Amino acid sequence: MSRIATRFAQLKTENRAAFIPFLMAGDPDYDSSLKLLKELPSAGADLIELGVCFTDPMADGATIQVAGQRALASGQTLSRTLEMVTEFRKGDQDTPIILMGYYNPIYAMGVETFLAEAVKAGVDGLIIVDLPPEEDSELCLPARQKGIDFIRLATPTTDDERLPQVIKNTSGFVYYVSVAGITGGASGAATSVADAVTRLRAASNLPVAVGFGVKTPEKAREVAQTADAVVVGSALIEELAKTLDNNPENRDKVTLAVREKTRLLAQAVHTARD
Repeated sequence: MSRIATRFAQLKTENRAAFIPFLMAGDPDYDSSLKLLKELPSAGADLIELGVCFTDPMADGATIQVAGQRALASGQTLSRTLEMVTEFRKGDQDTPIILMGYYNPIYAMGVETFLAEAVKAGVDGLIIVDLPPEEDSELCLPARQKGIDFIRLATPTTDDERLPQVIKNTSGFVYYVSVAGITGGASGAATSVADAVTRLRAASNLPVAVGFGVKTPEKAREVAQTADAVVVGSALIEELAKTLDNNPENRDKVTLAVREKTRLLAQAVHTARD
């Protein structure tokens, strides 16, 4: 079993949802970002989404766009993001790492080279938001042949005609975008999220993670009562940015602040079904 499948199987036996934090690799700089990445599992992260910075992040709201700009300004690249995963794996062989981003950096590196380096680094899954199912031969199928899960997004506008194409080659889990919009927006209503989770489980038999717009422990707890996983990104990056503004010369305070925010959100998710 893959690390992702193993982790979800473990959580199922414990009857609890997974908490999946999202951070932008290289934000605010490589060393600080790597230090924070290493802190996430002990703060309660069950899986980790690691953003790959890109100059045209079409699915991201302002918070994550600015995080990507900080990372780019600090010299972050796809190669350095893979280096971060390699360093993380030296101390953690269990926590699944999923790279989330856009196809351009991978295309520029070359799919074959990227996949070889990703496998070597210890990447478990990919979320590439601008590669639709019609382009599965570009990256999805080659990634799966290498043992890397390819995770697709389903949205409130994914109808019954489109859904089979979305989930056809999906593996690991299905990522439900709870709002029709970009990251950091308003949260989806509890009833609509629960209905969507039920529908997606029936269609794919894969775990369903819910993200986009989940920003508070209260909302995370609510979503975790029905979903298999809860993804939070913008709220953590907002905490990072706020602490960085107040402590521009003290990156350790940034790590501590984001770690504490992660702990509170993870606790809410993990106790949602008690």
